[in-house]
Amino acid sequence: MILYPAIDLKDGQAVRLVHGEMSSATVFNDDPAAQALAFQDAGCDWVHLVDLNGAFAGRPVNGAAVDAILSRLTVPAQLGGGIRDMATIEGWLQKGLARVILGTVAVENPDLVREASRAFPGQVAVGIDARKGMVATKGWAEETSVTATDLARRFEDAGVAAIVYTDIDRDGAMGGPNVEATDALARAVSIPVIASGGVSSLDDLLRLKAQGTIAGAISGRALYDGAIDLAEALAALRA
Repeated sequence: MILYPAIDLKDGQAVRLVHGEMSSATVFNDDPAAQALAFQDAGCDWVHLVDLNGAFAGRPVNGAAVDAILSRLTVPAQLGGGIRDMATIEGWLQKGLARVILGTVAVENPDLVREASRAFPGQVAVGIDARKGMVATKGWAEETSVTATDLARRFEDAGVAAIVYTDIDRDGAMGGPNVEATDALARAVSIPVIASGGVSSLDDLLRLKAQGTIAGAISGRALYDGAIDLAEALAALRA
């Protein structure tokens, strides 16, 4: 199971939110590129990036910060937030991102996900953000009547590289991930599922790994707070 250390970008800074509320942002580093390099130096295989402003604006906002991160990293990075058309997808991949994560458009324009997955094999993931099992879009500001499982199943034959599943109620709250829901989603589809939201300890990571169904896990606040030692966690997950 791959551990993805997370850098959430708001106004050019690395922050963490609680339950996706922009007003709850805590700034952890005003130099996101330095933070990314620290994660890389600790031995991570990937870095997970989110353009929080972009998720609300529907277009890239923290492009300069992402560019600075990509200029420092040698490990692959994935990015979600505000990616809603083919030109933006292509632009990010040309800049060196290994993978883009499509969230809102997966609900509103699933044909774009299919088109992008065909055009860029292995470089397109679907972000499914759910509150009590129901998908939320536009930076989690709008709830839909679509279940996370139903949305995931729509892309079984699309060739997407992964599904990033976030339990919104767990995100940033340091209360543990929703292991049961993530495992159930992973069992419902053949697409690799990456868990996000609430990962707050090494034990959380080991519980996710023990399911045998979950391909990866994203952690942010626990790494910044020191609740998880990144190097230790990487070693444990590779054992």
